[in-house]
Amino acid sequence: MDLKSMLLSEKIVTFDFPGCDGLTFDLAFLSKESNQTLYKKCQTPKFDNKTRQPIDVFDDELFLQLYVKSIVKGWKGFKFKYINELVLADIGQDPEAELAFTDENALDLMKNSTIFDNWISEVLSDLGNFTTNSLAKKSVESKVTSENPVQV
Repeated sequence: MDLKSMLLSEKIVTFDFPGCDGLTFDLAFLSKESNQTLYKKCQTPKFDNKTRQPIDVFDDELFLQLYVKSIVKGWKGFKFKYINELVLADIGQDPEAELAFTDENALDLMKNSTIFDNWISEVLSDLGNFTTNSLAKKSVESKVTSENPVQV
């Protein structure tokens, strides 16, 4: 048997978000090849008039959009009361009601919450979070808190 036949391009695992009881995120760990494909989709060749050479221009906004769509596959239990723990917002809703998962909501959360962004980075940087039974709910304790955000 060869290694190539055993490789996965992604694996999705459910994680508990620390400090928010019942809030879980379905996150995908992407292979190196999948990450490189995303990166390449965000490069556009342009012609530099000064050097008269082609250069690749990287679209950060497109990358973030594609990256978040690729890694955040869903959430459950995202009550409106948790929003103010992650971003500055005027929820104007029943705090016990839930925010529906959409790719746009996930992108807005990633763009506007340093706490969420840092937690995602921490979870995805540890392959061990994805190598155990994917059916078991994982709780990843984070050093990231609203009082002491970790800079990545």
